[in-house]
Amino acid sequence: MHPGAVAAESPDKPAVVMAGSGRVVTYRELDEESNRLARVFRAAGLEPGDHIAFMLENHPLFLVVAWAAHRSGLYYTPISSRLRSEELAYIVDDCEARVFISSAALAEVAVSVTGRTPKVGLRLMMDGVAPGFGSYEEAVAAHPATPLDDQCHGADMLYSSGTTGRPKGVKPPLRLAPLDTPGPLLQLIQALFRPSADSVYLSPAPLYHAAPLRYCMSFQRLGATIVVMERFDPEQALALIERHRVTHSQWVPTMFIKMLKLPDAARARYDLSSHACAVHAAAPCPVPVKERMLGWWGPIVHEYYAGTEGNCFLYASPQDWLAHKGTVGRPLLGHPHVLDEDGDELPPGRDGTVYFSGGPRFEYHGDPGKTRAAQDPGGRGWTTLGDIGHLDEDGFLYLTDRRSYMIISGGVNVYPQEAENVLAVHPKVADVAVFGVPDEEMGETVKAVVQPADPAEAGPELAAELIEYCRAHLAAYKCPRTVDFRDELPRHPTGKLLKRLLREEYRRDVTRER
Repeated sequence: MHPGAVAAESPDKPAVVMAGSGRVVTYRELDEESNRLARVFRAAGLEPGDHIAFMLENHPLFLVVAWAAHRSGLYYTPISSRLRSEELAYIVDDCEARVFISSAALAEVAVSVTGRTPKVGLRLMMDGVAPGFGSYEEAVAAHPATPLDDQCHGADMLYSSGTTGRPKGVKPPLRLAPLDTPGPLLQLIQALFRPSADSVYLSPAPLYHAAPLRYCMSFQRLGATIVVMERFDPEQALALIERHRVTHSQWVPTMFIKMLKLPDAARARYDLSSHACAVHAAAPCPVPVKERMLGWWGPIVHEYYAGTEGNCFLYASPQDWLAHKGTVGRPLLGHPHVLDEDGDELPPGRDGTVYFSGGPRFEYHGDPGKTRAAQDPGGRGWTTLGDIGHLDEDGFLYLTDRRSYMIISGGVNVYPQEAENVLAVHPKVADVAVFGVPDEEMGETVKAVVQPADPAEAGPELAAELIEYCRAHLAAYKCPRTVDFRDELPRHPTGKLLKRLLREEYRRDVTRER
């Protein structure tokens, strides 16, 4: 139930295989390296409950750092490798990290925050050194590979991706249980997806995100092999399933869309027969996309709805979803309630803000105001991730959109996710964002920003075609009035659309025009 136990039985078994470079980290290396780093933390004065942060690309030793902190009873915050200096400094300082680890590939931004992160006492860099940083390799080599006498469960403290504002650190209570104690996520994974020591898990997303980090570590508790993609490529993902005989994987809907838009010959080229379980989450999946994935991969596509906050876990098996198309699942952890603007509970079929009771409590680190804002107005202790949706008569949840993305046009509520789902499957669309822009007459109007599949087709004719296509599937008031084109849309590396950035840009432009 942890890498040390696996290493004792199968020391040479691959714990991590890097998809691009082919570098392998065995369970012996994972165990010994994480033990050495845990001793570095103790030598620096860190005790259970203290905090470290690290910013790495999808690096072969990423999970070593996570395991070293976890087995030391520490809080650990992996940080996006794409952040700018100001964003990085904010998170490192806000989480109160006493150790900060980065890599030579990210040295420029890592070094830039040194003067703005005074709580950090030890800075280590992999694959090289830089001003203010010591050598990671020299630091770990100075310590033995034996485990700490007091090793126990730590916990990740992850920051939300900032889709609705400045990132928030989600701080769970520390368990400090013995390291071989299985946690609730591992138990859910075992019950739903049936992994084993023989499993091969493909992780195509950045490891600093909640699902890749937690699922990779959970699979490693069982002794499975993790295949890590340095960056997602749709055809390479299929090739990796064939090459490594992948049994389990996890995706976001944008990855499905990109794989479905591959040429038919490319999609048929690879042997996917080993693939027994494909899990997806993180964003709503358009119904036509899910239907096509099930038609292509068969009834192996599982869906769940959860958040970094850990206050709920809803699940839809392939059979559940086919019987309730569009659902994100029904609850296995936390009970959903749909509330109107007055905090009153709504009946099935009516959209409102989704709250959960009975799930684990959480807090946003250092921000009691944000913690209170995530709680229901009735003071019942229910918590929300900020999504709009409804329940059906069978208790399955359907998401409509984020509360913060709702458009109010002429007094009518418009949920832009509906139009996005329609336009995303149009063959001439590579990516799309729909949101509200200020309008003097209507308050807001619906705008679409599209990344065309063929940049040469961007222009008024394609804009008109997309508007008419949308109106053929949805009521006209839900469809964009205008379409703009971009070479690329701002997406978080996990696949989440950073719609807030587009909205703010258009609102600034309107303000300047006035």
